[in-house]
Amino acid sequence: MTFTLGPALLFCPADRPDRYASALSRADAAILDLEDAVAPHHKAAARGALIDAHVDPARVIVRVNAVDSADFDADMATLSHTDFRLIMVPKAESAKKIARIDRRFDVIALCETPRGVTTAEKIADAANVVALMWGAEDLVAAIGGTSSRKAPKPGRVAGAYRDVARYARSRVLLAAAAAGKGAIDAVHVDIADDKGLRREARDAAASGFAASACIHPGQVEAIRAAYRPDEAALRWARGVLDAAAEERGVFRFEGRMVDEPVLRHARALLSRGAR
Repeated sequence: MTFTLGPALLFCPADRPDRYASALSRADAAILDLEDAVAPHHKAAARGALIDAHVDPARVIVRVNAVDSADFDADMATLSHTDFRLIMVPKAESAKKIARIDRRFDVIALCETPRGVTTAEKIADAANVVALMWGAEDLVAAIGGTSSRKAPKPGRVAGAYRDVARYARSRVLLAAAAAGKGAIDAVHVDIADDKGLRREARDAAASGFAASACIHPGQVEAIRAAYRPDEAALRWARGVLDAAAEERGVFRFEGRMVDEPVLRHARALLSRGAR
């Protein structure tokens, strides 16, 4: 399976089936969450809700519990009785353990611990992994830190990521790309920080992420807009590719040197515009 969902992936607690249809109507795909969003005493009910759900499984990701947890086995037993076949595995750290997951399921590996980030390349190479995602808050907490972000500058709600988070983000993106898999950017947890969300989503799209996860329906349109090339960018992409058909090797277009990497950028813009 090639990961094609996105660009806005909306988390929804799995124990709130009344929100499933709404999440899917608002976003490009829904991540029905059996892990952090569900209290331990509600997990059984959440699994029952997934069995009874009547939503398009092609646009659903189910975040199960960590592979070393007792809940993981219960989650997978439940999903075997549904049509959901794309799972997100949190706190992914072992490529071998992920590779042993029932091959009926495709996996998005969530690298959000020190070991997970430093083994992202091996995890990405697992045959059943279709995408990687990274997580800032769990990562910094696992290290023993207290905040994934620096203090905000005047006029901003949230500060920029600290270097350790930026490193993790880059490493997971590169690991996914090296393995030919998709990469999903972490959630922007400050719902009120629309400006920061837009800035990070634009950076994610330009850097090569396939999608961004979000935790509130109000964040969806900002993410979609960030991933959608504007008409000027699409016009440039079409123009430079048309010019390339008449040129040999490196050439000049609108004052810029153009070679094959630039043409690949143009093709990526047109592909994203088509989505």
